[in-house]
Amino acid sequence: MAEALQTSLLSPTDAAEQSSRAAAPNGLRFGTLGRLDGPYASLGDLQRLVGVVPAGVVQGLQRYRYLFVPLALSGARLLGDDTPSLTSPDDTLIAPQYSPALAEKAICHRNAQVGDTETVFLSSRLHNDRFALAFEFCINVAHNFVDGNPPPAEFGDLLWRQATSGVRGETSIDAWEDRAAALGQPLQGAPATFAATPPPQASHGSDDRARADYQATAFADSMAIYLLSMAVDFDYADLREREYPLLAAPALAERLRAINRLYPANDGYHFQILYRRRS
Repeated sequence: MAEALQTSLLSPTDAAEQSSRAAAPNGLRFGTLGRLDGPYASLGDLQRLVGVVPAGVVQGLQRYRYLFVPLALSGARLLGDDTPSLTSPDDTLIAPQYSPALAEKAICHRNAQVGDTETVFLSSRLHNDRFALAFEFCINVAHNFVDGNPPPAEFGDLLWRQATSGVRGETSIDAWEDRAAALGQPLQGAPATFAATPPPQASHGSDDRARADYQATAFADSMAIYLLSMAVDFDYADLREREYPLLAAPALAERLRAINRLYPANDGYHFQILYRRRS
């Protein structure tokens, strides 16, 4: 069992060398390895997905490459069974072929440094529809971009106006918690709204680090939703989770329009927000 598993998995370097190499019209580097099947099985489908990233964002992703592989695994997921000698917890391993056994241990993505390139391995076979894989790709792109590019002042100002006015909800559990920290407000039972006026110690941004963390998290979330909106049609309610109330739709629309002004859609892509009519 251990030897068979070992021979079926590749190191990040070997996986990158064996993968196809391509670039979308926007210049973003990507590739594929093995048989992907699923919603984005063809190179054309993937080019369309990768091409959703605005050219202005691609400029901040020059050191990244995105590889769509059947399955990506971490050593930590493999340890604890009959294969403790194969890997260490920090290792990234890539399965060039899908198997149900490996799928149980795979995770949505793994990052690894391959030469001078930060390579993001996306587990394509874990996602059964276009929405799921597109969202995974968009989330990674957004966070990679924000890691090296702080939120523009225009977006940061908008975000802080919303936060201090008590706008309902947030875009993720991390943004929800970071917002509370930035405002100096404890999370007590995940209230539906924040206080309209922050406490005195938060009136000037509370802790600068907490405010910066909040802005980076919310910017990455909004960027991911913006990209996703141009990749697939989806209902905003599909993003709802139990741990926190979802950001009010008008507030999200403001954030997305701000990002669209900063990073306009590429030719051939269209950004549009539609509100459901009430019957």
